[in-house]
This record gives sequence, C-alpha cells and structure tokens, in this order.
Amino acid sequence: MSKSIIVTRFPPSPTGYLHLGGARTAIFNWLYARHMNGRFILRLEDTDMQRSTKESVDAIFEAMEWLGIDWDEGPYYQSKRFDIYKDHIDRLITSGDAYYCTCPPERLEKMRKDAMASGGKPKYDGTCREKNLKWQEGAVVRFKSPLSGTTVVTDKIRGDIVFANTELDDFIIARSDGTPMYNLAVVVDDITMKINTIIRGDDHISNTPKQILLYRALGCDVPDFGHVPMVLGHDKSRLSKRHGAMSVTAYRDMGYHPDAMLNYLVRLGWSHGDQEFFTRNELIEKFNLEHIGRSAGVFNPEKLLALNAEHIRAASNEDLVSHVMPFFKEKGINAEPDEYLQGVIETLKPRSKTFVEMADGAQFYYQGNIIYDEKAAAKFLKPALMAPMKQLAEAIDQTDEFDEKTLEDIFKQVMADSDLKFGKIAQPVRVALTGKTVSPGIFEMMLVLGKSKVISRLNAAVQFMEKAAAAD
Repeated sequence: MSKSIIVTRFPPSPTGYLHLGGARTAIFNWLYARHMNGRFILRLEDTDMQRSTKESVDAIFEAMEWLGIDWDEGPYYQSKRFDIYKDHIDRLITSGDAYYCTCPPERLEKMRKDAMASGGKPKYDGTCREKNLKWQEGAVVRFKSPLSGTTVVTDKIRGDIVFANTELDDFIIARSDGTPMYNLAVVVDDITMKINTIIRGDDHISNTPKQILLYRALGCDVPDFGHVPMVLGHDKSRLSKRHGAMSVTAYRDMGYHPDAMLNYLVRLGWSHGDQEFFTRNELIEKFNLEHIGRSAGVFNPEKLLALNAEHIRAASNEDLVSHVMPFFKEKGINAEPDEYLQGVIETLKPRSKTFVEMADGAQFYYQGNIIYDEKAAAKFLKPALMAPMKQLAEAIDQTDEFDEKTLEDIFKQVMADSDLKFGKIAQPVRVALTGKTVSPGIFEMMLVLGKSKVISRLNAAVQFMEKAAAAD
C-alpha cells in the first residue's frame, strides 16, 4: 500500500507487568517508526474489565519510560471507544458483511463436538448466515467470511502466507452484550488511528487473515504486516520466569542499564552483520524489517548481563549518575550528584556488571569510619607494617601535590626504605582505605578519596595496628 508516513503502534493488554516479549514488540515498532521518521502510537487493549487494572497500566508506562520508548500519540483506551466499534459493526451488518446469530450455546457445543468427532475443524456451520435476522436479546454478530478462495497475508518478515477461506469460518465480531471481539476492535482501531505498519508476535498470524477480510469489508487499505518469531527460553520452550525472564521493571530494579536491555531485546531476532553492541542512536539509524530473522530468539541471561557490563563501561560518568543514585540510596549511601560521585563511578565502571554491584563497591567511598573485614585485618594490618604505613601517611601529608605520579614516588620511597615490594604495601593500604582486600586500583582510588580522607584512614589503620601490638 502507498503511504506518506510510517505509523506503527504498540497495543498491550494491561493485565500485568510488561514482560520481555511485549517489550521487544514495542521496541521493534518504536525503532521502525523512529528510523523512518514516522509516528508511534500507544494503545491499551483494556476491554477485559475483570483483568485490566490501573496498576498494570501504570506498570506499562513505567517500563516504557525506563526503556526510553516515547510515543507520539495516545495512550488510547479501547474501553473508551465502544461507540466507534458499534458504528463499524452496524456498518458491516448494513452492508451484508455481518449478520446476527441466535444459535444457543448448547447447539454450538454439539456442532463443535460433532466436527471434532468426524476429524473436522470445529467451526460454525452457517445456520443463521442467510436468515437476515434482526437484533434480539442474546444475539451475537458474526462476520460473513468468503466460502471459497484464499486470503494471502503478505508478510514483511515471512513472505506470503496463504490461508484457505474455508478454514476461517464465520467468526464472532460482537458478543451478545454488544461488546466487540478482539479482531474487530483491533481492525477498527488501526483504521481510525491510520496505522499502516503492524509488527507483532507470530502468535497473531492466525488472526491476520480474519483482520484482512475485515479491512476489505470496511473498504480500507490493508496495512503492512510483519510477524516476529517468539522469544524462547534456553530449552526452546516459550519464555517464562523459570528461564530467568521477569518483567522489564524487575531488570531495572536489579541494576540493568535501559540501553543494555534495549540493545539485547532488539538483537533477539534482528541483526546487523556481526555487531552485538549498539547505542540507542545506532539502533534508530540501522533498524529495518529486512533483517528481522524468521527463527525464534533464545533468551540468555548471561549474555544480557555481559552486555549490561559493556554498556556501563561505555556510558559517560555523567550519564550514569542518575542511574546509580537510587541504588546508592537503597544501600544507605548519602551521595550527591556531584564530581565526587562521577569520580567514584569512574573507578567502579570496569568492575561493575550492574548498578547494584556498583553501589556495593562504592560504600567505602562514603563511610566515615572504615570497618575492617576481620580476615583482611588479621592478614594485612600487622604491627610490623606500622612504620611503612605511618611513613606513607606523613609523606602524603607533607606534599603539596596530590596526583598519581606523586603518589607513585612516595610509594617507591617507602618501598625502598622498608625493603618491601609494592604488593606488600599496596594490600595493607587497600584494607586501610576500604576495609576489604578487593577494590579499584590503589592510585585511582586514592585520588578520588582525596588527600585528607586518605591520610585520615591511613592514620586510623596505624592506630588499629598499635592497639593490636599492645594487645600482644
């Protein structure tokens, strides 16, 4: 079909959190719209009044906003559009493309059982098709499907998919209470919202021929369809929590970078050569429908974690500040979004796979008094090291410069005077400054802590060793 501007949409049902498969569908539609300078519309399919909740709506908004998926129009709510659906249902009845059916449930159930018993497909037998019935209590509305020929889905990802019309049956488009069925509501929404490109999961393929027939009956152009293979777990079954797949916001709370999640979900089914790491702008620039694969993507939590670490390393310290602050707060770290925090982030970026790990690693930077790990203190804060530690603190206190070269020179002098190798001094210093045996590099860490904190912590370690010596 000819189109001046690409218009895509994401229509979640607000019956729970936004999960990875749904998020990927949203991302594909959003990226394609952005790549084509088109429009992306958000629509909430909330006609299931029992299961649709405001909490789920809010959770979907929250997840999309965290992922950075913005919409140009909407959100629209199907529950507020029943008048529009009724108008289109009436049009189909008037044109003879739909009809009222009064067959009771018992008859339909017998029809279904008889069909299955004879090895056929359970479908409506057309009893009311030519009766030209008027509305009456309990009547449903059925679409009058063609009895012969084929309906072809021209799929941008899978190529042509041919359905025999005899397989489709006269499906219901409105329930007995007048509310629309899924296929009717979706088509009317897409027509009235001028959607011309639909990218969705391949679990919708069976709906597509029915929807194409509805477009044609309503005299409207059929949009371009692209059906994306499902996301599977490592055992090739449908993705679920047991594969490590949770809601999108659960990954946010576990300390993942939204750009990493975006990157990983796009790569579950789309490729651009062998490239694995993409920035957000690169994805917008390169994304297309031609390179969406036909085989299912397999979710791998380890790959996602590795990619997350890569995105953390690649991000600017300034960008990471807003991401890490909630995790610092959760750990009781009273950090300000200042240059000191950016320095802390710089030392921790290469060592953090998640923001939770970064917050864990940052605690010593903000502690007033360092609490030593017992084993680390016993091994490295020995009385024999009091003299070199004291010399180190005094030399740093007396120098006007506080940079990496100066610190290296001071360490070399202390090493020469004490006849100790670098590791024999560096590890006790690390314990003195952090309380632990693992930390960022000695000099980069000292420069971030600042001269006064370094001297104070070295002196505290000397006092700890003096007390240990006195106790002996």
